[in-house]
Amino acid sequence: MSKTFELPTHEFRLSEAMDYGLNGRHLKALLERGALERIGRGLYRPTHLPPTDLDRLEIAAKSPFATICLASALAEHDLIDEIPARIDIALPRNTRVPEIGGPIAWHQFDRPTFELGRTEIAISGSKRRIGIYSPERSIVDAFRMRRTIGYEIPTEALRNWLRRRGSQPTTLTKLASQIPKSSGPLMQALEYLT
Repeated sequence: MSKTFELPTHEFRLSEAMDYGLNGRHLKALLERGALERIGRGLYRPTHLPPTDLDRLEIAAKSPFATICLASALAEHDLIDEIPARIDIALPRNTRVPEIGGPIAWHQFDRPTFELGRTEIAISGSKRRIGIYSPERSIVDAFRMRRTIGYEIPTEALRNWLRRRGSQPTTLTKLASQIPKSSGPLMQALEYLT
């Protein structure tokens, strides 16, 4: 194998391999040698890098709009005890869902409200970031989609959020007023819990 290539210091897509002087023969040899691992279709990562969440990495690499939502976001924010079996990921409505092999539940959210409460977090051991909804947005969405994710999850999350210092119910009601079909169920739960 020729030394005219450099091994990337981060994950890379097949389309980026040429930027590092890697061709198909090089990739195959590096995979066989154990210097590279295939994360997903067309996505590779040097094996010497620190451990990371490969599912999140593949999601972020294949969709810049991907946003952790619902039970997965609530668990990330320590608002529920359940560890979701699948990763809940939101995309803007009418966005193509990428082909990913991991356990993912895809959700399509309305474009006008998609960015409300959305931030990004780093994926450890990677240069990539992934979107995640704030605790407040995740609670509002959980009440809005309670038939899909279960009736207990939104109530548990709201109860835990209310116990946190500085939590203001008006923050939730203001956000819920901007997202269709969420105000009613949230208001009933707030009346019951406060």
